[in-house]
Amino acid sequence: MKEIAKAYTPQKYENSIYKKWEDSGVFTPEIDPNKKSFTISMPPPNATVTLHLGHATMLAIEDLMIRYKRMQGFSALWLPGTDHAAIATQNRVEKNLAEKGIDRHKLGRKKFLEEVGKFVEKSRDTIRKQIRKMGSSCDWSRERFTLDEGLTKAVREVFTRMYNDDLIYKGDRIVNWCPRCESTLADDEVEYKEKQEKLYWIKYGPFTLATTRPETKLGDTAVAVHPDDERYKDMVGKKYMIPGVLGEFEVIVVADKEVDPQFGSGAIKVTPAHSFTDFEIAERHNIPLKSVINEQGKMMDNCGKYAGMTTEECRKEIVKDMDKMGLIEKIEDFTHNLSVCYRCKTAVEPLVSKQWFIAVDKPVIQDGDKKISIKEKALKVVREGDIKIVPDRFNKTYSHWMENLHDWCISRQIWYGHQIPVWYCRDCNEEIVQTDDPESCRKCKSKNIKQDLDTLDTWFSSGLWTFSTLGWPKKTEDLKYFHPTAVMETGYDILFFWIARMIIMTTYALNEIPFETVYLHGLIRTRSGKKMSKSDPSTCIDPLEMIDKYGTDALRLSFLIGSTPGNDMRLYEEKIAGYRNFVNKIWNAARFSLMNIKEENLDEVFDPKRHINSRADKWILTKLQYLVKDVTKDIEKFRFSDAGTKIYNFTWSEYCDWYVELSKGQHLNPHVLVHVLKSVLRLLHPFVPFFTEVLWENLHEKKMLIEETWPEYDKSLVFVKEVEEMELLHQIISDIRKMRANYGVEPAKKIHAVIYAGKYKDFLEEKREPLTRMARLENLEIFDKGEKIEKAVCLFVGDLEIYLPLHELVDIEKEQKRLEKELENLVQFEKTLSSKLQNKKFVQNAPEDVVEKEKKRLKETRSGIKKIEEKLSEL
Repeated sequence: MKEIAKAYTPQKYENSIYKKWEDSGVFTPEIDPNKKSFTISMPPPNATVTLHLGHATMLAIEDLMIRYKRMQGFSALWLPGTDHAAIATQNRVEKNLAEKGIDRHKLGRKKFLEEVGKFVEKSRDTIRKQIRKMGSSCDWSRERFTLDEGLTKAVREVFTRMYNDDLIYKGDRIVNWCPRCESTLADDEVEYKEKQEKLYWIKYGPFTLATTRPETKLGDTAVAVHPDDERYKDMVGKKYMIPGVLGEFEVIVVADKEVDPQFGSGAIKVTPAHSFTDFEIAERHNIPLKSVINEQGKMMDNCGKYAGMTTEECRKEIVKDMDKMGLIEKIEDFTHNLSVCYRCKTAVEPLVSKQWFIAVDKPVIQDGDKKISIKEKALKVVREGDIKIVPDRFNKTYSHWMENLHDWCISRQIWYGHQIPVWYCRDCNEEIVQTDDPESCRKCKSKNIKQDLDTLDTWFSSGLWTFSTLGWPKKTEDLKYFHPTAVMETGYDILFFWIARMIIMTTYALNEIPFETVYLHGLIRTRSGKKMSKSDPSTCIDPLEMIDKYGTDALRLSFLIGSTPGNDMRLYEEKIAGYRNFVNKIWNAARFSLMNIKEENLDEVFDPKRHINSRADKWILTKLQYLVKDVTKDIEKFRFSDAGTKIYNFTWSEYCDWYVELSKGQHLNPHVLVHVLKSVLRLLHPFVPFFTEVLWENLHEKKMLIEETWPEYDKSLVFVKEVEEMELLHQIISDIRKMRANYGVEPAKKIHAVIYAGKYKDFLEEKREPLTRMARLENLEIFDKGEKIEKAVCLFVGDLEIYLPLHELVDIEKEQKRLEKELENLVQFEKTLSSKLQNKKFVQNAPEDVVEKEKKRLKETRSGIKKIEEKLSEL
């Protein structure tokens, strides 16, 4: 038939293949009551980014699952979209405008948001193109955006419901504040970096206290000690005047178990307005608050001569002044974890602020005869197995984080995002919360109303992702059919950021789980194990650059093979190049197969009754059935690397090295050759969709490969006896080849072989042609049994004896060492098998055929030991 290209050139095919898929409508599943649904909600990339390795990993894994389930006959929906990423996007646009000399405050909210809109639309278009470059078979007709009209309705609906259930409240609480972003941060949006600082021991009236932040002394209102600390027992409840840089101030001493008596002197100063721990102590003991740091991270007007200084500037000045007053006892080096903003890395300031919160501990969800909190519900669905986390070690991590979850601060002081759906009447102070924009105050009918200026935490809207994207709050057919989703695949680093919030929000709003399984992939690291970082370009690999260089399929394989759930993986360019070679090897295997097939053979449907002609056919078909069974099981168990490796090993080792080689002679069977090739392409397709589709086009198939069915295990095509015989043939050929190499026999030189085959004589006579050809034999003699042959290399394969009379090539000393080494290996193997068969648990629990197989191997091993010992005695 027509010869295909000698090498696969991905750049030649990928764009046209993707367009063909997309135009066909195969990405868009229909609601079919006769089919099961399988849904993945694509984790939406932020509207600020270009494709990075984390996204590429996610896309490769999710596309594999979607293609696999689609081929299995599921109505498989992969729903794409992007996240508005409020803080990150606003910061990016602010920075872009600042480079042009434009300040957002002077520009105004309306015009600034117009600039953001332009940036986001351009960015989303870039992201779409990049997702397509990865071969992602997602349903673009259902694409969503966290700020689109439908999702905005969903956000307002959930906010209103939570408000009416008294889950959402506004109050003065201490929050993580980023002075750079000028907004609050959720607890899990705070990162920690180790920093060398100073620990200041200060004289504090009757106490000596240790602190890393002497500037906050200006906001102190108490001293706290541990209740069991005998040193301070008589001081608890008393008030003291403390000398300070702005004059004396009063504090009260309280006893609280939060204090560590081993830290410093065991007494701590309490600054309730600027420390989470101190705020909680103050709440428990009714201690007043005094704020001294503002939202810009500067000292407030009540700080006297320090007003307007940054906290760093104030620290230096106040230490100088305290030292002059004799209030500094000593200063030590101190290492601690500094809290920083996860976006801009600015040091976080704990500040007391009026914010909107979700009460996570309030009982509101009906659970049998009682009500439980949204936090308890989110814990319950994981503990009881409604949601499975892969790998399961993250169950403990999830539970620990959820158990320690505090009320969630959901308001942000930025312009971009979902504006909080709360309006205030300026005439009667009524607070209005509803899903639609009100025209007037519902209480006094005044039209003098104003919406809350704050926006919602991005995680609030993305927490609704799995169901809001399917049309909720409307009860759409999509929602009924495709929800709950099947798998949420994402990096383990956002288990708390996003996964936990989706579970909270979905179980509250729908009273059902968002997904059945959470699959967590690890981080991508460099060859040396270093974390890849955008701040260090030398560590980063650009996936788009790798696609241009090596093709999408090679890049996908580098993520899929060698990785395991929840574990970090190392990636480097040579690894990607290696998988390009993998792709080319399979391309060449298919190319050779097609060169040995006539065009008319491609149009025939494989019929086992008519088309199986030889033991070789039965062997490869049996191996194929084992492969289908193993790969299907591996994918179902999320063992993608194992599945891919098995397909590769089968294709290259068993199909190419053995069956295709056998097919060059008398065993050529185009029907089986084509059937196995087609099955391999179907198995490979979810891993490497582009080049398998290109090869499929050369097989005269009416449907595209993406539309084909997944191979199924067929027990009627399993031939155990023939497999055993063919494995023996392979072993004989392999061992002869090995001996040729050991003795330096030129590949082109043919040699003589004598085989004492016993019961396998007739079988080997039948396979004389491939045995002679593949072992490069000039003369082959096969007998039942015979005398030992002098000056010959002797091989033992089971009960068979093989003699290679290499004459002048045989080095007796070398041959003796080889046999001694082989004897040593066989003796060790015999011990292992004997030990296994003496293990009663193994004999009782293992399948009967497995036990029998091990007994047979033991018998053959002992026979081999005996024959080698006899041969050694003759040398």
